[in-house]
Amino acid sequence: MPSRNARQKPPTADYKAIAAEWARAKRLKELESTAPKTDDTSTADEAKRAAFEARRKTAFERRFFWTLGFWIWLLCMHVVGILLFTGGFLLTRLVLDERSRCDSPPIEPLLKWEGSGTVDCGCWHPKTFDKAVVVLIDALRYDFTVPVGDDNHAEVYHNAFPFLYETSVQSPGNAFLRPFIADPPTATLQRLKGLTTGTLPTFVDIGSNFAGTTIEEDNLLMHWKDQGKRIVHLGDDTWVALFPDYFESNISRAYDSFNVWDLHTVDNGVLEHIFPLLKPEKTSQWDVLIGHFLGVDHAGHRYGPDHAAMTAKLQQMDTFVRDLVKEIDDDTLLVVMGDHGMDSKGDHGGESDDEIEAALWMYSKKPIFGRTRPEFTTPPATAKIRPVNQIDLVPTLALLLGIPIPYNNLGRPIEEAFIGPNGNAWDQLAAASSVTSAGIRKYQASYFEARGIDQNTKPGSPAALWEGAEALTRQGAISRPWEALHAAYTAYQEETLRIYKDLWARFDIPKMILGIVIMAFGVTILLLYVSRDEDEDFAVLDDAELDFAEKSLELQNPTADPDATSYKGLSKSLAKTGLLSATLTGGLSFAFIVVAGSDEWLLAAAATAIGSMIAVAGALFHVRGKDILNLLPNTFWGWLSVIFTLSQAIGFASNSYTIWEDSISLFFLSSFGFASAVAALQRTSIRDRTLGIYHSILFVVLGRVASFSKLCRDEQMPYCTSTYYASANSSTSAPWQLVIPFAVFLILPSIIKSYMQSSRSYEGLAPMWIGYVFRTGLFLAAAYWTLDAADNADWLTNLPEKLLKTAQVSIAQLVLALAFVAGTTAFIWAPPCVSILTTSANNRTAQITVLGYGNTNGARYLLLPINIAAACILLSKPMGSGAIALMLWQILSLAEIIDLNELSSETVGPVTLALLGNFHYFKTGHQAVLSSIQWDSAFIPLFTIRYPWSPLAVALNTFAGQILACAAVPLLVLWKTSPKRKGVLETASRALGAFVAFYAVQSLATMAWACYLRRHLMLFRVFNPRFMMAAAVLLTVDLVGIAVALLGVRTNVLAISEVFGFAD
Repeated sequence: MPSRNARQKPPTADYKAIAAEWARAKRLKELESTAPKTDDTSTADEAKRAAFEARRKTAFERRFFWTLGFWIWLLCMHVVGILLFTGGFLLTRLVLDERSRCDSPPIEPLLKWEGSGTVDCGCWHPKTFDKAVVVLIDALRYDFTVPVGDDNHAEVYHNAFPFLYETSVQSPGNAFLRPFIADPPTATLQRLKGLTTGTLPTFVDIGSNFAGTTIEEDNLLMHWKDQGKRIVHLGDDTWVALFPDYFESNISRAYDSFNVWDLHTVDNGVLEHIFPLLKPEKTSQWDVLIGHFLGVDHAGHRYGPDHAAMTAKLQQMDTFVRDLVKEIDDDTLLVVMGDHGMDSKGDHGGESDDEIEAALWMYSKKPIFGRTRPEFTTPPATAKIRPVNQIDLVPTLALLLGIPIPYNNLGRPIEEAFIGPNGNAWDQLAAASSVTSAGIRKYQASYFEARGIDQNTKPGSPAALWEGAEALTRQGAISRPWEALHAAYTAYQEETLRIYKDLWARFDIPKMILGIVIMAFGVTILLLYVSRDEDEDFAVLDDAELDFAEKSLELQNPTADPDATSYKGLSKSLAKTGLLSATLTGGLSFAFIVVAGSDEWLLAAAATAIGSMIAVAGALFHVRGKDILNLLPNTFWGWLSVIFTLSQAIGFASNSYTIWEDSISLFFLSSFGFASAVAALQRTSIRDRTLGIYHSILFVVLGRVASFSKLCRDEQMPYCTSTYYASANSSTSAPWQLVIPFAVFLILPSIIKSYMQSSRSYEGLAPMWIGYVFRTGLFLAAAYWTLDAADNADWLTNLPEKLLKTAQVSIAQLVLALAFVAGTTAFIWAPPCVSILTTSANNRTAQITVLGYGNTNGARYLLLPINIAAACILLSKPMGSGAIALMLWQILSLAEIIDLNELSSETVGPVTLALLGNFHYFKTGHQAVLSSIQWDSAFIPLFTIRYPWSPLAVALNTFAGQILACAAVPLLVLWKTSPKRKGVLETASRALGAFVAFYAVQSLATMAWACYLRRHLMLFRVFNPRFMMAAAVLLTVDLVGIAVALLGVRTNVLAISEVFGFAD
């Protein structure tokens, strides 16, 4: 990270120079007093000053416009780079439009039966059931269904749902229970796609989990509907988004699926409507009945599995299934399953064992099911034993209910459903395996043809395995070795599935490299933007003599260009170059795509981005005289910035480093604190030395205190202990943690006050806003989490749950209104945090003192990050609120360190602030894994999902550290500066450049390492989530930098200039 050289201060004047200046000023004053003055002269002077300020304001607004344009341009470049890399990296598959047909099986069935090829008797296999009741219990983990005899080793969720296990043991002909393994990502939408199509999900689909997209490829529901079957759906509304117009509208009921705070509405709705439909007089209204329960999943998200609410939900499901079994008839198949599991905190989305291990239970009133071995009668003790792939349910249901297997299916029949109650119906099982494997073979031929892939015929390949199986079928119907035939088809299916998993893990390397190149260009431009030479005019910011001379020249020559100096025109030059070059290259690129008839619009965007960035880089190198040597640091602090940034970038090549990033970040912050303490020892003033050492030590200590807030990821176990929640198996806070938000309410405003009082800037709006409004917001946030704890632990049993939720939402909305609505209004209209103090030494002479003058810029701007911190404190759980408060305290200490060591023009301040943002990302209960996203934060200020507010609440909770750090970037260069500080907008923009460059380097590094390690075992468990986090953080800080930091600086400058005038 290049160094921005420390600002040059004018030489200290000695006593004689001061005396001479005083004498000259006195003589000028005497001459002015003897000269006659007229009202016209005074009016003319006022008009000149007004015109002068108007010109400077107009010039400032133009500079701000071009600066904003440059950052918007850079945001677009980052978006293109990330989209290109994502398009080549996140896995996708080609969806074929072909569909299976009832009267056209992929192979001649091995069995003969009356009515074959018809829906009534079975399309491809003898039909077993006329109807089906499919119950999906969201997040039903397999171990929830397995009883534990030893109470000392039983968790609270054990033994609450024993019915599935008991019936499988006691009535093996009627029921079986097996582990049901989901393919990651373990989000409900992706799992429903797999459970209905038989295909594997791809990682890119997870982004649509908030808004389901219609499934158009061949699936079970499509065949049921085509065959005239009536489908009824009750529960999770995700089904309606995936399968619109599939369900009987008059009796189906869909419920909001994302209100994770609500454990009962969906479940109660399903319970209310499902049993009436099972009455004999109502069974004629449906053929397939789907019930999707969400209570178990929501209990996990809200409380974690180790909570009484989970026990109650599982017991409710146990009772429900017991009652359901009594209601179905002999011709109805009952399926109870989970779509995925949950981790120790109740979350899901990744690929840990707890997240992918669900349960599958199938039941029939008549004895249909069997076991291939006697020892299989007892369900597996763990999900590692005899698991079933979730895609295996698709051909199983299709064949049992007599419909064709969906064309894209890759699953195989489940043994228990076809082996017969005596466990010897190998002909039935082999026939089911034969027709399923033939369907897979047909799909493989179509897919390979569409992709232009050649079939492999080597020994052990699917083609060779298929020939081996076909050789067994040619032995004749009587002498066929049915068991061996089933084994041969199973081997074919397993090898084909392995090949497809590898095939869909292929990456588009050119797109990935293009994305990396664009991100590298972006980093280079940022580094050039923040670098500058010793003799650049931007280096002199606080020279009173030059400032006076500049104003005099402007007054004497009103037509002079106020943007003549390079630092004022840099952003204009870059923005105009970027826009014009993007227009030219974009027009040519997109015209080529249209003429060529191609659909590679993303490649045209890549050409546009590269051409534009080359032009901007050329402007920096040639127009502004930049040199490649500008990228090299020339101070200790510049090299420290480079070490911090590159160490992290290189470290992401290691999965261990990425896993333990939360702990390593503390080391970098402590290193900065130690370096700043050593630097403070070199200050000439005892006061500066003392304060420098104090704030450095305080910065390190606060980081150490914040480190006690920890959320462990699975890979850190057993060397990590989570403290963010009540326990490792909980997603709620412990009662003692309620002390934290009340401590924040009592202490934080006083801490902020002490920092402002040190510069005499606790004046103006500050006492009222910080002492009353901000403190009130903190108190309300503490009250909110107290009510939340009371609701979770049932402390207020006499109050209705709805009343508690209404009170919580009202409080949360009031806090956010104070922080954003009132806070923004106050920040826009507030005067500078100064006050005028008039004293009189005698009766004739009055002395005027402006309290807070030396910190005019910083004190007023501080109001902005304070408001953002208030919102983040509300949206974070109690431990997170403490971490945010400590972060704000560290930011203030960092600002003092930067001022005392005169580092405001160095990159180390913004880089350390970026490190601080990442550090507190982990301290607010997050990790670089999808399952750590706290979805319940969407319902802190709302009763249900509302766009765009719900995603914004989740974003504020997730990226609170980085957002607060980004908002505080200008504070580092404005703290302890007077209203006459020149180049405020430019210094803030360049500091923002150094800050964003740190995250851009992280994004570039995670892209490069994910590309290089694309075959690494931990790619989708460690490297891919870290890349996704880095990309999301980069775009977040880009947006916050534009919408908050830069606009905040503009508002700050305009408000201060109304009182003190424009400095430049």
